Amino acid sequence: MHSGILLDAAEALVAAARRHGADAAEAIGRASLSRGVAVRLGALEDIDASENREVGLRAFVGRRSASVSAADLSPAGLEELAERAVAMARLAPEDPYAGLAPPGALARGSVPELEIADDADPTPEQLRERALEIEDAARAVPGVTNSEGGSASASRAHAVLVTSAGFAGHYGGTAYSLSASVIAGEGAGMQRDHAMRSARHLADLPNPGEVGRLAGERAVARLSPAAIRGGAMPVVFDRRVSASLVAHLLGAMGAPSIARKSSFLAGRADDAVFAPGIRIVEDPFKPRGMRSRPFDGEGVACTPRTLVEGGRVTGWLTNVASAAQLGLALTGHASRGGSGAPGVGAANVDLLGADETLEEMIADIADGILVDYLIGQGVNPVTGDYSRGAAGRRIVNGRIGEPVAGFTIAGNLLAMFSGMRAANDRETWRAINAPSLRIEGMTVAGG
Repeated sequence: MHSGILLDAAEALVAAARRHGADAAEAIGRASLSRGVAVRLGALEDIDASENREVGLRAFVGRRSASVSAADLSPAGLEELAERAVAMARLAPEDPYAGLAPPGALARGSVPELEIADDADPTPEQLRERALEIEDAARAVPGVTNSEGGSASASRAHAVLVTSAGFAGHYGGTAYSLSASVIAGEGAGMQRDHAMRSARHLADLPNPGEVGRLAGERAVARLSPAAIRGGAMPVVFDRRVSASLVAHLLGAMGAPSIARKSSFLAGRADDAVFAPGIRIVEDPFKPRGMRSRPFDGEGVACTPRTLVEGGRVTGWLTNVASAAQLGLALTGHASRGGSGAPGVGAANVDLLGADETLEEMIADIADGILVDYLIGQGVNPVTGDYSRGAAGRRIVNGRIGEPVAGFTIAGNLLAMFSGMRAANDRETWRAINAPSLRIEGMTVAGG
């Protein structure tokens, strides 16, 4: 799988589109090679290997555009794809905002070394041994009674982008992962949990046995959950799940949502959304970061930035269309799928913690909940209303106590953000990282 082949195909697509009458065009190429092994109860359950390669073209005729994609990279296939895209564009409705990134906004020159590609290439046999080690360690935890399996995977991917505005770029990366999911207890009292880790470099993964033991210990810790009374109380989001709150923020910061008025942040550009101590940063150049990239999905230069400072959001995340619609600058946040118009997405994001430990942060909670498991997607992106099923542990008189399950937590993201407190226990291996976060006055309802 060579980026050069994809780059040649993308350049050929743009040239063909111009020959067929396109006023402007951009082509993307993606190739991936992945393999994974899953085991269950000590036996091989599945071996998966896939290799995919495709190109996509967006052609513009005036203010009209159309997008197509295909896996055929032959000269005849590329020519047919370009002809079809231009013909479709002529029939498309006009869009006054769509277009290519201007030359002055395109990424040029060198960027910091991203270190997102590793030479390690584990064989299926080596992946199988890792998966077995994970599951064995999980099943060895006293109280674990069954397994939903252990897995190990490795993948390699390349991406290219070529535009008629003069941009041509490519980059590649690797990813490796370990996971296990097990069951503790018997009958109606069974509880399940999991653990997983991912990394750009194989050597950055923890020992498989460590991941497995964590999955087993988490499942056992959920046994015999107590009922919970309803009411308003402090809720602490464990670092396992706290990044989900940051993800809701990033979705609301997308300029396309702001333009459609489908974001709970619409009209609040100057408001203090968070408590003053909350700071959220983004670094697309983070070495070995899970979302590190040298340029965005439209070829625009990426840059590290602060997303929230002093409790205020510093601006919206734009692509070409949303920036034009709102009269904003390009921020390097365009994201692409295999075809279609770009969306927006952030790179590596961290909510930076405070100085206090988790124990210090909960010390004054007489009756509250530590949530470490979330269920469902009950979030309204327009209003910010939040309601999700959850599980975790009680907090009583400043101490983490017995497990609780089968309850819901509800609130509004704006109110949740405004009083948020952060601990100092942030992990850094995910694409979005946050420490444990304390939210006051959420509504908790028992099952």
